[in-house]
Amino acid sequence: MTAALPFDPSFEQIPDDEADTTREVAETMRSITEKTYADSGHAIRSVHAKSHGLLIGEFEVAPDLPPELAQGLFARAGTMQVVMRLSTNPGDVLDDKVSTPRGLAIKVIGVTGDRLPGSEGDTTQDFVMINAPAFTAATPKKFLSNLKLLAKTTDKAPGAKKALSAVLRGTEALIEKLGGESPTLISMGGHPETHILGETFYTAVPLLYGAYFGKFSIAPVSPELTALTDAKVDLEDRPDGLRESVSEFFASHGAEWEVRVQLATDIDTMPIEDASVQWPEDESPYVTVARIRVLPQTSWSPERERGIDDGMAFSPWHGIAAHRPLGGVMRARRASYEMSAGFRGERNGCPMHEPHERIDL
Repeated sequence: MTAALPFDPSFEQIPDDEADTTREVAETMRSITEKTYADSGHAIRSVHAKSHGLLIGEFEVAPDLPPELAQGLFARAGTMQVVMRLSTNPGDVLDDKVSTPRGLAIKVIGVTGDRLPGSEGDTTQDFVMINAPAFTAATPKKFLSNLKLLAKTTDKAPGAKKALSAVLRGTEALIEKLGGESPTLISMGGHPETHILGETFYTAVPLLYGAYFGKFSIAPVSPELTALTDAKVDLEDRPDGLRESVSEFFASHGAEWEVRVQLATDIDTMPIEDASVQWPEDESPYVTVARIRVLPQTSWSPERERGIDDGMAFSPWHGIAAHRPLGGVMRARRASYEMSAGFRGERNGCPMHEPHERIDL
């Protein structure tokens, strides 16, 4: 295995107008939130608004990791509590027949270390992931362009979105039969109607890993989960079919995932500022550094909806300095996470809170 590449500040290149792009991203995100709030009277997230499972489990850092992997949160073996939120991409709450990319946000409780600005005094570490190994937009400007298109469709013609999603799924299936894939079609509603618990999730963009840097993934490993990879799920006349499927699973099954990191070994093939590049796994494979275990439980309840969905915010900028997000796309989204959390807390009369000890919901 090629040696991990130490992080150098010169690997990040900040354009002169990035502050303007960051402001526009936050303004566009706010416009989405304001639309959905006006429709429902309840403030929800600007993106990944609909959750499908709210889980509480254990996060176990592997023992005897080699020095380049024993960094930051993973420096010492041990077990901490973790909160997990499964979601889909849009900023409005849609029928699950509008099949879009999936997300997973986790919050590890009981993490020590120097904190990132804005999270001082807390003891949590967040990771925010999608079910793709690279981001759909290379740069903050491209991300902003995509976001503006998403904003124009928020709360518009849900019936038409269902019909369009069916067409896009068919088109995407044909492209995949020919050996390709279209992230654009998938993001617009062409995601296959598969079980969300079979997905592997990725940060898609890099973070510091102590003295190094890399991308994270969370992959299903227990047999009951891996059996759901690419498994079809019936969403016909089931607007909340994904949530129901997750609830049915955890009513009788536990689950295990591996937490993996792909350390950068070459800045040319594993860039920081182009978020659309999939880092080659033949040059640096994902390596297991922790395991998540979830026992059978109620994955959706009014108490969890209030405590986790409404009461918590998940941001990659909430954590320790050893895992600082890297690259323009990550930097441009920072203010948006803060805006979204503040907007939801103010409108719903429930300020976001960070757990400092084990929770029981």
